Amino acid sequence: MGFCSSSTVARDVMDTVCLKKSNEKPNQKVSESKKIIRGTVVLMKKNVLDFNDLKASLFDRIHEFLGKGVSMQLISATQPEPAANGLMSRGKIGKIAYLENWITTITSLTAGDTAFTVSIDWDESMGVPGALMIRNHHHSQFYLKTITLDDVPGHGRVHFVCNSWVYPAHRYKYNRIFFSNKAYLPSQTPELLLPYREEELSNLRGSGSGELKEWDRVYDYAYYNDLGSPDKGPGYARPVLGGSQEYPYPRRGRTGRKPTKTDPNSESRLFLLSLDIYVPRDERFGHVKFSDFLAYALKSLVQILLPELRSLCDKTIDEFDTFEDVLDLYEGGIKLPNGPTLKKLRDRVPWELLKELLRSDGERFLKFPMPDVIKGDKCAWRTDEEFAREMLAGVNPVNITRLQEFPPTSKLDPKVYGNQNSSIRKEQIEKNMNGLSVEEAIKSNRLFILDHHDALMTYLRRINTTTTKTYATRTFLLLQEDGTLKPLAIELSLPHPQGEHHGAVSKVFTPAEDGIEASVWQLAKAYAAVNDSGYHQLISHWLNTHAVIEPFIIATNRQLSVLHPIHKLLQPHFRDTMNINALARQILINAGGVLEKTVFPAQYAMEMSAVIYKNWVFTEQALPADLLKRGMAISDPSSPHGLRLLIEDYPFAVDGLEIWSAIETWVTEYCTFYYPTDNVIKSDSELQKWWEELRNEGHGDKKDEPWWPEMQTRAELIQSCTIIIWIASALHAAVNFGQWPYAGYLPNRPTISRRFMPEPGTDEYAELETNPDVAFLKTITSQLQTLLGVSLIEILSRHSTDEIYLGQRDTLEWTSDGEALAAFDRFGEKLIEIENRITEMNEDERWKNRVGPVKMPYTLLYPSTSDYSREGGLTGKGIPNSVSI
Repeated sequence: MGFCSSSTVARDVMDTVCLKKSNEKPNQKVSESKKIIRGTVVLMKKNVLDFNDLKASLFDRIHEFLGKGVSMQLISATQPEPAANGLMSRGKIGKIAYLENWITTITSLTAGDTAFTVSIDWDESMGVPGALMIRNHHHSQFYLKTITLDDVPGHGRVHFVCNSWVYPAHRYKYNRIFFSNKAYLPSQTPELLLPYREEELSNLRGSGSGELKEWDRVYDYAYYNDLGSPDKGPGYARPVLGGSQEYPYPRRGRTGRKPTKTDPNSESRLFLLSLDIYVPRDERFGHVKFSDFLAYALKSLVQILLPELRSLCDKTIDEFDTFEDVLDLYEGGIKLPNGPTLKKLRDRVPWELLKELLRSDGERFLKFPMPDVIKGDKCAWRTDEEFAREMLAGVNPVNITRLQEFPPTSKLDPKVYGNQNSSIRKEQIEKNMNGLSVEEAIKSNRLFILDHHDALMTYLRRINTTTTKTYATRTFLLLQEDGTLKPLAIELSLPHPQGEHHGAVSKVFTPAEDGIEASVWQLAKAYAAVNDSGYHQLISHWLNTHAVIEPFIIATNRQLSVLHPIHKLLQPHFRDTMNINALARQILINAGGVLEKTVFPAQYAMEMSAVIYKNWVFTEQALPADLLKRGMAISDPSSPHGLRLLIEDYPFAVDGLEIWSAIETWVTEYCTFYYPTDNVIKSDSELQKWWEELRNEGHGDKKDEPWWPEMQTRAELIQSCTIIIWIASALHAAVNFGQWPYAGYLPNRPTISRRFMPEPGTDEYAELETNPDVAFLKTITSQLQTLLGVSLIEILSRHSTDEIYLGQRDTLEWTSDGEALAAFDRFGEKLIEIENRITEMNEDERWKNRVGPVKMPYTLLYPSTSDYSREGGLTGKGIPNSVSI
């Protein structure tokens, strides 16, 4: 038996691979009715962090060599396939074309976009292409960004925005279909594209069963039943949140993992450090964001370890002995050079992970960056003025309310909790009210309160059985003539020792500047700050932005086609949210997770948030409605936004109303273009299914609430979309990105208190009298808890280097509708105007609350629409489009 030469074998292989070409007649003329459409396909190959996956790239080239390439077929929007078996007519599918020169196209070592060409035979009788079919016959997945067809007969240029991972074809039970960037309501969709539109939505809904894998594109609902680990013991069991009257909750994305052995209602968990929790692949972080995330976590881990190791040799392990010990977390370390040398080095390092570790903005390595609240003055945070100002311009400016009755009453059921009304008396505060009586102050809208009493009292007995020792607090404030707030008193309350039904045991503390009274007052403010910090993280931040927005993401992908104009409107505001929420369930809000270790409600944190969710009202998330509800504004048709602020210098509300108005105008112009009448809203089948599912499934525990918009009018659609965008963008920015500037210095925003207010005659009281700083530090968050807490909020406060801000889009051609594009441009211009106004107000000394004693301008609602630098970092400003961190 003879052997063929290597050249013969190679030629035979090539003949086999190229069979489809060898059958072509070289001189065959292309019919005049046919045309070759040239296209450009932009994609990113599979990567590992910032690097292309070289193994996957090699296998893809082998598959390409063996004739298993990436194929594409255009689908006509005007010419039908022959209908069979009574099925709905669908657009005719064109000839197969392949991405060209995959083997010879050189891609860089680092992950990034690569452009390929494609040549498509298109018979003019096929009409206009409205969709296309992609099949990936390679070994590995790729991220398909855009496809652009030039000179389509009778239509010109056709653009497809894909932004989707395409896995090898054998991973799917269906074909991957992408539509051109023209928006259509269901009733306006070309009839031949309707079957493809409906099938794509069906694929995204999935079957509702089975464990979901990374290539699955399924969006489905589940309860929060994956926070506990009951198989590890009773101490790690947590109640299921959602699906009950006791613990109602918004739904999360389903993963389909098996139940635990101990509790069939709880879902099993991945091992702790796994970041591979299922979310639909297109919802996962991009490689830049993921690299940033890991870099921030790596830096924070190192920053934790160094002081912890040092503390082992300290006289008081796990304690800060002085405020200088706390400051040492931020001062020192390795200060990287801020100059051209390091910049050149970074420019030569293409990997985002190392770029972040080698920042060129002067940030110190192996030390936490200095929080803004202590940059200008190390002690100004302790002043009463700054304590009060942060209720208007801090990281949690959404809870202060106007006091309209005195003393304030509780809404808790007295049959269960006894008398929970405030015990404060007029004579305790009138001496500090600048000559006003309580009645005069209430009548002139000058009394305000930060009231965490009712929210915490129902859980306080259980919380205080842990290492936490804290109170339910009420803080009373007076609006002064210069527009600043003056603290008048703080009420600290505990459940009655003989039982909750006996009511509360309360003490009132008032400001003092000297002696032991001043130290007691500083501790009272710390207890109030602990309440506010915990409420902020659990409710203002996690529940009211992260958790409540996820059902909207799931419902939108299940019920609104990518062709739908409302899908195109909302999609940028959902970027990365499911991924960050999944990571939160895995390592932050789980049993024994970072949140339980660093925030005072401990293991009761999440179930307490479920109880508070009972009071959540969708329509009250609109900023004007929220301000009116809290009594911070009154209706006034003559005012710019239809209401008048009762604290004129309320930075969050002042800037927020400008942002709200800009969003509302943009949404109004956009929706009016697609919905000229209310009847179009009513007849939009996808829109109606979307809203019905959102109510009945996504926020199913609140499906019977009377306040849900009926979604029968354009006004209701505009209102609902404006609220969704506001929550996902501006509201989240206001309560998230100020965490490091304000709370990075834990004494300013302690998250835990470890002992009660010292009583006269005790050793603790004597220590407070002789060494108040040590007593203060022993009361608030311990050293390890501080390090864990500030490490977390440093990560959460950073903008990624691929951040997309409000008024920006990741692709300029997100729609082909010129009117929508023009309205979006006007939106961006308005946001840049707001940026300029914020800068001007921060420089105007009349507005004392915008800067305060700490000399820290309020920029949390500065949109950063004009910022295309892609620098990211701890900027303390910028409104990303979505809840992405």
